[in-house]
Amino acid sequence: MNSVILVAAARLQVVLLLIFSAYMMLRGHNAPGGGFIGGLIAATGFVVYTISCGTKDARAALRFDPASIAGAGLGIALLAGVIAAFWGDAFFTGQWLFIGATETEKGLPLSTVLVFDIGVYLVVLGAVLSIVFALEESD
Repeated sequence: MNSVILVAAARLQVVLLLIFSAYMMLRGHNAPGGGFIGGLIAATGFVVYTISCGTKDARAALRFDPASIAGAGLGIALLAGVIAAFWGDAFFTGQWLFIGATETEKGLPLSTVLVFDIGVYLVVLGAVLSIVFALEESD
């Protein structure tokens, strides 16, 4: 499409959807959301951009091949599962690290669950965009 308004709105929408997807992924730790929903929201932003600007510009904006993003996400998710084995726990058992913890305060919790969510986020983003780009380029 050759609409200046659509292109400008799509660029703004991509930024807003990427920020919202990061929020949803991080929020999913203790509330509804997580890597799958965050990845879908991020992919939606790029789909809108693809519709308005074309596949070539969307690939340039993404900067990485979607299949590579999905592969990297799969590796990160697998790594989150393997980390538990170093502590002698079962595969995919959540491991927690509390940064700055004292006797009275819990500190900032970081976990392998978050690493797994990041992996799922990247897998969903890469897989959806691989499909969308392939469908758009087949026309």
